[in-house]
Amino acid sequence: MSAWELELAFATDLAKKAGEIIQAGYGRIEQIDRKSRRDVVTDVDVRSELLVISEIRRRFPDDAILAEESGSHAGRKAVEQVRTWVIDPLDGTVNYANGIPFYCVSIGLVADGAPVVGVVLDPARGDCFQATADGPARLNGETVEASTKDALGDYVVSMAIIGRGGIWRERRIARSIRITRRMGSSALALAYVASGRFDALVQNGGLSLWDVAAAGLIAERSGAVVSDLGGGPWWTMGQRSATVSIVAAPQPQHGQLLELIRQVGTSVQTRRP
Repeated sequence: MSAWELELAFATDLAKKAGEIIQAGYGRIEQIDRKSRRDVVTDVDVRSELLVISEIRRRFPDDAILAEESGSHAGRKAVEQVRTWVIDPLDGTVNYANGIPFYCVSIGLVADGAPVVGVVLDPARGDCFQATADGPARLNGETVEASTKDALGDYVVSMAIIGRGGIWRERRIARSIRITRRMGSSALALAYVASGRFDALVQNGGLSLWDVAAAGLIAERSGAVVSDLGGGPWWTMGQRSATVSIVAAPQPQHGQLLELIRQVGTSVQTRRP
């Protein structure tokens, strides 16, 4: 049994409760506000986050929280926090607001600087991806593994190369794989790597800690290699918003993707406001 079984069960139940709020509001959004030139926030995002925060506060009052919409929340104890819940109450809000059923709830727990629990719930399909740092990746309770395809040329890759020249770079990389996809929810796409629905994921920035805390752990526990764009650690607590990059793929295709990324001169980019 995992040392994090209690927290995993809590996060799973909480994600499902948040998913109920999200599905109840699907197609009936009351308010949409623009966060930036490309991103929006809905009243459903806010209600989902309020639920998640209040439940964490009730169950684990000493833990800190990092949430997409409301930022950082200190724990009850006025000491350095060693556990932080990192949450995205609705990843894929633009999809959700436009009636595109590809979005998710993401809840991760970080302890001593590293993700130890991850839950990504797709409420539209009822799919629940889970992992702990000492256990396997699971989808709806069943153990899953990353893609077992031998050839990179057979890969279906979730890819988003942002910044000037990004489309050109994607096209160059795409010559070496079967096809690329952009789905609009990085957390759910990264969780797909854990089950082989996507063979790999590449994004050269624009991500935040709440996008990857849960899904990165889930992908890693499925056997995929997860790194930043340069092949280094994918998780750094305290990293600024919209500066996180991710490359996730089985070995040895992970190394092949890193080399393709390097050959076309891809660098880490941030989203413009």
